[in-house]
Amino acid sequence: MPTESGSCSTSRQAKQKRKSHSLSIRRTNSSEQERTGLPRDMLEGQDSKLPSSVRSTLLELFGQIEREFENLYIENLESSHSTSQLSQKLKTTYKASTSKIVSSFKTTTSRAVCQLVKEYIGHRDGIWDVSVARTQPVVLGTASADHTALLWSIETGRSLVKYTGHVGSASGDQTAHIWRYAVQLPTPQPAADTSQVSGEDEVECSDKDEPDLDGDASSDCPTIRVPLTCLKSHQGVVIAADWLVGGKQAVTASWDRTANLYDVETSELVHSLTGHDQELTHCCTHPTQRLVVTSSRDTTFRLWDFRDPSIHSVNVFQGHTDTVTSAVFTVGDNVVSGSDDRTVKVWDLKNMRSPIATIRTDSAINRINVCVGQKIIALPHDNRQVRLFDMSGVRLARLPRSSRQGHRRMVCCSAWSEDHPTCNLFTCGFDRQAIGWNINIPALLQEK
Repeated sequence: MPTESGSCSTSRQAKQKRKSHSLSIRRTNSSEQERTGLPRDMLEGQDSKLPSSVRSTLLELFGQIEREFENLYIENLESSHSTSQLSQKLKTTYKASTSKIVSSFKTTTSRAVCQLVKEYIGHRDGIWDVSVARTQPVVLGTASADHTALLWSIETGRSLVKYTGHVGSASGDQTAHIWRYAVQLPTPQPAADTSQVSGEDEVECSDKDEPDLDGDASSDCPTIRVPLTCLKSHQGVVIAADWLVGGKQAVTASWDRTANLYDVETSELVHSLTGHDQELTHCCTHPTQRLVVTSSRDTTFRLWDFRDPSIHSVNVFQGHTDTVTSAVFTVGDNVVSGSDDRTVKVWDLKNMRSPIATIRTDSAINRINVCVGQKIIALPHDNRQVRLFDMSGVRLARLPRSSRQGHRRMVCCSAWSEDHPTCNLFTCGFDRQAIGWNINIPALLQEK
């Protein structure tokens, strides 16, 4: 009998525990009054080895936990419904607005404002520099890592003459060459219409996607092998050169950290411009005054003043955080500098402390050029893009680039030819080609 009594007692306690658990679970759907009164009354009469104070505390704690779970459950149901509606609304609004922006940008920029007119293909390696003749006849000039320089007919895209006098890549032989040739411009051919290609259809192009440029399209043009004048004084690669106003002197920039001013007729070194801490990247002369600006990897550019023969002053401009790839003169007393720090800065020569405008981009910037008449800056980028900004830093346009047109490698340089009726902007790059663009400047400024 005692054994049976103990067994019954154990069985009864187990059932009471199961009943207690089942009651606590059912309370999830009960009202607040049932939660506070019914369970406590039912459980108070049950056998338990816990003191009544401990049992009361535990019941109260379990009740609080259940109430918290109920509140969280209700909040989750409500928030999931509202979040779904908000998410759908955001998706619809974003899709509509971005589609409108992109379609508007395609229509105005790629087709009506910026059009690819001519491709100049003939170099066998990347093209470092491009420039346009300042006097008649107006021809295009390019300097390449294939050790050659070429003159081109802007209208036809044909190479007119090839220069092969350098030993190294362009001026990698530490010299600057002056050579002369009387070009005869061919009859212009109608330009192909490329305006139907959208400039926003971005396609990642590999080297295999590049056009076949192995054939030397310049092989049938005259070749010059001996310079008229050879300027020798540098101890490193000559990376840039420009004419001082008047055409009797030339300035060169080199990786030997110096810029040299030469007398062209005698080939004599007039001044050696020293002060940069690292290699020079570019030099530029003022169109009407005896001013020279040089840029360097030391994150600065310097203004050299030769207007007074007895005083050769220099001013240092600091403001970039990486290599200054180029600095060029614009209208008035302004200079524009571009850098590998992905910024372009506009400076007032009368105030060197800080720029008057800063343009921030998403890629390193190479040799910039300014349309002086309209104050438009052309920015060639490492990421194959070319963007146009005004002097106040407002973005005007991006030149069309797709799988069928535009540059396929880093764009190294830009050059404006403001008065040319067919092509008023030229760019060149590591894809071994130069490109002539027609920029509808009135339409571009109207969309500003």
